[in-house]
Amino acid sequence: MAQVMQLFWHFLLLGCVAVGGVSTVMPDMYRYVVDENAMVSARQFSDLYALAQAAPGPNALWVTLLGLQAAGWSGALATTLGILGPATAFSLVASALHARHADAPLALAVRRGLAPVALGFMLASGWLLLRSVGHGVPGYGLALATFAVVTVTRLNPLWLLAVGALAGVVGM
Repeated sequence: MAQVMQLFWHFLLLGCVAVGGVSTVMPDMYRYVVDENAMVSARQFSDLYALAQAAPGPNALWVTLLGLQAAGWSGALATTLGILGPATAFSLVASALHARHADAPLALAVRRGLAPVALGFMLASGWLLLRSVGHGVPGYGLALATFAVVTVTRLNPLWLLAVGALAGVVGM
């Protein structure tokens, strides 16, 4: 039970700093459940994320799968409530304030200041996933090419997913 409470408190703290979504704090989730506590392996972590992203529905719910794998049903509940609680409370308060003071200097400063933080968190999460799968040079090359295509074109990402799936089938 102590492990589940520690899991809850850690994910609650992560939920408080998850600017830009749950995936932005993925590197610390990885550090906590893989490196420090060995609740899941690096491969399991990557597989859980990939499985949840492929499934329809909210993309934050992969944290529930992570908790389930790490500590059973109580772990699933702990991680879900921990990560989603702060975001829900913040969203309710921010929505109410934004409705009344959308053009206030502080509101504009907060929006401008949080954007680069969220971008940095997302890049760190992408790097973590890329490293944890460990497919070598061909996999890294495919990831770099995908990143380049996404940043310079308006190609539908489903085509890139299809190319990645094909590369996996042929053994890259």
